[in-house]
Order: sequence, then structure tokens, then C-alpha cells
Amino acid sequence: MPDLWMPGAQRLDIGDHAPTDGGPAKAIAHITWDRNASVAKPLDLVPYENLRSYFSGGGRTVAPHILWDPFTGLVTQFVPATSRSKSLVDVSGGTRTNRSGSVVIQVEALFFPYCRVAGRTYARLADTPCKGWEDLHGWVHSWGVADAWPNGRPENCTRNEKTWETQSGWYPHKGVPENGHDDPLSWPAFPAAPAKPPTTQPKYEPFPGASFFRAGRRSPIIAAMHRRLVAEGCGRYQSDADADVWGSGDVRSYAAWQRKLGYAGRDADGVPGPTSWAKLRVPNV
Repeated sequence: MPDLWMPGAQRLDIGDHAPTDGGPAKAIAHITWDRNASVAKPLDLVPYENLRSYFSGGGRTVAPHILWDPFTGLVTQFVPATSRSKSLVDVSGGTRTNRSGSVVIQVEALFFPYCRVAGRTYARLADTPCKGWEDLHGWVHSWGVADAWPNGRPENCTRNEKTWETQSGWYPHKGVPENGHDDPLSWPAFPAAPAKPPTTQPKYEPFPGASFFRAGRRSPIIAAMHRRLVAEGCGRYQSDADADVWGSGDVRSYAAWQRKLGYAGRDADGVPGPTSWAKLRVPNV
């Protein structure tokens, strides 16, 4: 089971837990929008501690699951993932917006348009450093919330109730039925899935058969075999002119390899066999 409390977040349990209704897992994107600034009149961002105190005190009746500061990466969680929170309007007799899913994880980003931080003004949440977003997204995703915006991204969304009831993903506050807010206006992109390292295993030349190894045979397979015998201390470097030609020196080198594997007598005659060849691991050419 995923973690009820986000790893690394400050846990500030306000109580008042209640179950969700089940259904597609959802996350709701909010911004605090606690000041009205403009391009002509930017305002300083409200301190994170003020919002944390508000949601754990007088504002606990509208607290989200998560308060996230995209400038510092600080995260505080107020209720466990499987509880409903109360940041959405929930009209009596309508869709139970705060509960409509196996989880309905509500995330409040500390932000308002044209907030000023360290002398710089930010028009959109997506323009901030978005510190901690990957960890926050990863935790939400672990609860089965799809990387999708079923009712549209914050910049252009609808409040389609049927979609809300049937599809997993992220919903802007503006994209939730029964709600009249316009936030969050923007949101960071979903992190790209980490690239998986190549899983291909080294490939080796299959045994070409004992008859392949006859005097004068010229082949890049023989050159690759030469390199492997030298690497195993059972051969010597040869000039480019004869490195790919089977000859008496190769018989001696291969016999040394067979003896290294524990063969003796007629079993170490210098003629490759399927078992000794497989153990030599001659790379594909």
C-alpha cells in the first residue's frame, strides 16, 4: 500500500478524517491566491508559515491534504491520503466533490499571480522553481492518479461532471463541478518517466562447428576469437595481415585455453568444441 503520509513532508494531522466514496483516483490542483496583485502592482508572497498556521487553525474546515511551497519545496500534510479534505465546494445533493474517488488528494500551492519573491515577480505557478514537484507528483501518482487532465489543463478546462465522475487524473479547481474558482491558472508539467537503462545483454558468436577451423580459413570470427584468447592470456597479438586467419598458432593458443578450462590430453587438442567455445564468449562480429 502507498504511504498514507507523503515521505519527507511535515505531518500536521488536523483530525476530522472521513472516507472517500471510491472510484477513479483524483488529485486537485489549487493555488492559495491570498492576495490580488497585478503586473503593475506585484505583491510579496505570503509567508509559508502563515498558510500552514491557517490550515491547521481557523482554516481547518477548508484545509487541503497538502500545502506545497514551490519556491522552497516545503510540504505539509494535514490529513492522510485516504481521507477526504474540504477545499472544494460540495453542494448538498450533488456530486460529492471532496469524496468522489478512491482518493481525492487536494494540493494547495503557495502562490498567487504576480507574487514577488526575492525581488522577482512570477505571473504563473509554472514559472516558479517548482521545487519538490517531482517528489510530490511521485507520491500522488503512487495512489493511482493518472498523469492526465481529463477536464483539460488549468489554462483551458471545463467542468464536465460525467468526466469528473468517471476518469482518473488531475483536475484544476476550475475544472471541478459545482465550483466557481478560477485557480490554479497554470501547473507544472508531469515529470518525464526516467529513462530505463539498456537491458540488452552482450551477444556472442554461436559455435560455427569444428569443420570451420581449417588451415587458411579467413574470417572476422577468427579475429574476434584471437582477441579473446589474448585477453585470457592464451594467445599473442598478431599483425593485421594474419589476425583473421586460422593457423598453427591458433591451434596452440586454443589448446592453452582448453587446458585453462581443465581439459587434458586429446581433449586439449586445440580444435574448438561447443563447450569451450561458449565459455570463451567471442563477441558477435
